[in-house]
Amino acid sequence: MKHLSKGVFAGVIVVTAIATVGAWAAGSFNVKPQEFDPAKTFLVQAAWLHGLGCPTNASVAVYPATKPTTTYTACATGDAKDKQNEGLILAKTGPTNNNASATAELKDVKDTALTELGYDIRKPSSAGDPRGSHCGAGAPRFDIVGQNGNLYFIGCTSPPADSAVSEGANSEWQRLRWGGSSPLMAFNASNGFSLDNITGLKVKSISIVFDEGQDASPDNFGLAVLDNIDVNTVLVGRGPTDAS
Repeated sequence: MKHLSKGVFAGVIVVTAIATVGAWAAGSFNVKPQEFDPAKTFLVQAAWLHGLGCPTNASVAVYPATKPTTTYTACATGDAKDKQNEGLILAKTGPTNNNASATAELKDVKDTALTELGYDIRKPSSAGDPRGSHCGAGAPRFDIVGQNGNLYFIGCTSPPADSAVSEGANSEWQRLRWGGSSPLMAFNASNGFSLDNITGLKVKSISIVFDEGQDASPDNFGLAVLDNIDVNTVLVGRGPTDAS
């Protein structure tokens, strides 16, 4: 095998870095649903399914029409590559103390310097409304492993989102964002759950975890539907239909 000169090798590094940045800017990260269920209880589910997401210019056939007659938008912006209005369903049936969880791994985000995280959640009025998707202090939550070796948590209501915007004519979705123009705060599970500013943290991995069951109040629903997963303003709203 021939050896590259230092100049050529440096050039390869620069080209690779540019390609990586370009791919990230295009929204190349993926959100892969998974299920943690070591006892095979079959009480958790994670999947992207069409028809569940937050519509952006979705076709509507007003009754009794059999062809589209108009469009409907709840989320003004979303994943432009999502052609089937996909939504990420995360469900845990039964009690929270069952050792099982529905999860989604964010692929291809390693070494990203974080400034913003978020998602749209199918829930009316506000994150604290008991109607609609479960939105608790612990689920759905971001689990962030930093390159510094620490594990950080951002729950649906804890810490509270820096931006919470109702989406749709009837406020049927909530767009929750942490960070952005504000410091990105997260609980440091490696340091007594101190609330730390992780803006600029380079990550090793990020997952979304749903491990609160039907005994979790105030909704006692055990299910959440998410869309437009946000990492540094890049949105992903589609993925595999099962947790393979």
